[in-house]
Amino acid sequence: MSDASPAWDPRQYNRFEAQRGRAALDLLVRLPEDLDPAEIWDLGCGAGQHAALLKRRHPKAKVHGMDSSIAMLEQARALSADVDWSVGDITTWAPDRPADLILANASLQWLADHAALFAHLADALAPAGLLAVQMPMAWETRHHTIMRETATEGPWASLLAGVDTIAPLLPVEAYYEALAPRCDDIDIWTTTYLHVLSGEDAVLEWMKGTALRPYLTALAADPTLRDDFLSALGQQLSRAFPRRPEGTTLLPFPRLFLVAQRR
Repeated sequence: MSDASPAWDPRQYNRFEAQRGRAALDLLVRLPEDLDPAEIWDLGCGAGQHAALLKRRHPKAKVHGMDSSIAMLEQARALSADVDWSVGDITTWAPDRPADLILANASLQWLADHAALFAHLADALAPAGLLAVQMPMAWETRHHTIMRETATEGPWASLLAGVDTIAPLLPVEAYYEALAPRCDDIDIWTTTYLHVLSGEDAVLEWMKGTALRPYLTALAADPTLRDDFLSALGQQLSRAFPRRPEGTTLLPFPRLFLVAQRR
């Protein structure tokens, strides 16, 4: 496996900002209307839009946005929001003060040992604090299956063998079990979005912003091999997700949501 951490490209990621942001907004709508947090953390904040939104919604709160990507945080700081931005690792994160709200939108699916991770996050909450999580249920999807199969079927296979991508999520019951000793009012649900994507090779371009990052990092030293891999993958994805006559491509995408309150 490559030692290099997969890099985030904010411009590529934000190419489908409207579709990616929809799930976060749907999650935030489920938070209580009378929520009055003093300490808010957005873990895996990316380019910072949702941390900035939380600051506008709760102007008296201290809002922190943490991400592992310096490039993403540079974009976040450009928002000029009154948010404390920091580089950090969610698995070792320990706030100075217990959090009244922890948001983790499309970030935890990259991390291992979810049973321990969710217990760790719940332990960081203040009494009655809320944990709000959204994770793509991507591993089982058709486009991820095609990606993994293509990675094993060409001259790039030896370089991509053992490269970690998004892992399957736990069964929904396991998330409940991880949180139940610490939390009440645990609400877990799933939604499948039908994303309407525009442009050439739309599904491939979508995946370049997220799931393909580990593979592209592993192939970075050989641009020709990287381009050949992307070409082969693009052909497979175009067959599975054909472009419609009006120029759009439909991508079904399931996501898991969770809101839990610390007792």
